[in-house]
Amino acid sequence: MGILNITPDSFYQGSRTNSPQEIVDRAGKMLEEGAFILDIGGYSTRPGAEDISVTAETDRVLPAIEIIHNAFPTAYLSIDTFRSEVAQSAVGAGASIVNDVSGGNLDSEMFSTVAALGVPYILMHMRGTPENMKTLTAYDHLLNDICSELSTKCAQLKSLGVADIIIDPGFGFAKTIEQNYDILRNLGYFKRLKLPILAGLSRKSMIYKTLDIKAHEALNGTTALNMAALMNGASIMRVHDVKEAAETIKLYQAYKG
Repeated sequence: MGILNITPDSFYQGSRTNSPQEIVDRAGKMLEEGAFILDIGGYSTRPGAEDISVTAETDRVLPAIEIIHNAFPTAYLSIDTFRSEVAQSAVGAGASIVNDVSGGNLDSEMFSTVAALGVPYILMHMRGTPENMKTLTAYDHLLNDICSELSTKCAQLKSLGVADIIIDPGFGFAKTIEQNYDILRNLGYFKRLKLPILAGLSRKSMIYKTLDIKAHEALNGTTALNMAALMNGASIMRVHDVKEAAETIKLYQAYKG
C-alpha cells in the first residue's frame, strides 16, 4: 500500500503531494514500482496535528481520487479518513477501500456507512484523537487489550454486514516506542482474529527516534522493520517508499521458499 498524502503538514515531507500533475506522477510511479493499493489521505494524523473541517478534508481528497481513478481506472484506491461523510464521498469518486485510523471511535456513523457502501474496511487500533493520543498509552495488558478492542469492533462490523475487514494494530497511535516494538515482536498474536494484518511502520518515530535521525533518513530502518513485520505475520505493508518495500516482500518470499 503506497501512501499519497494530499496535505501540507504530514510528518514526512517527502510524502506530501498537491498539484494534479504531481498526484498523477506520484501515483503512476508507485503503481509501476509494485503498489497494489494507493492510500489517499487529506487529514494529517501525526501527533499534535491541526484539526481541519470535513469540507476542507473533502476538498483535498476528492479531486485527487478523481484524478487518479481517471488516470488509472483499474488501481485499487483507499481513502484514509476517520469521517464517514468523507468516506462516502471518496467511494463515490472512485475509492474502493476505507482506511480508518480511529477504528470507528471518532465517527459513530462510520461502521454503518462502510456496511452500506459494501467496501473493505481497515480497522486500526487507536485511543483518543491525534491531538491527545500520546497521553493514552496506559494498558493493563498491551497485546490482550488491543486485540480485545479490535475483536469487539470486528463483531460490530460483522453484525452490520461488513464482509471484508483488515486489522491494523496502530503503530505509533496511543503507544510508546517500547510498546510499538512489543507489538512488532508479537504481531502473530493478532492472527487469532483470523483477519489480514496491515503494518504501518514507514518512517515512524519508533524508527527515527531510536536511531536518532530524522524521518527523511529513516528508509533503511523502515526496510528493516518491514521485514520483521512480514516475518511475524503482516499481510499488507503501508509505505511511503514502494520500490524498497516491494523488494523486501520479494526477498521475504524467496527466504520463505
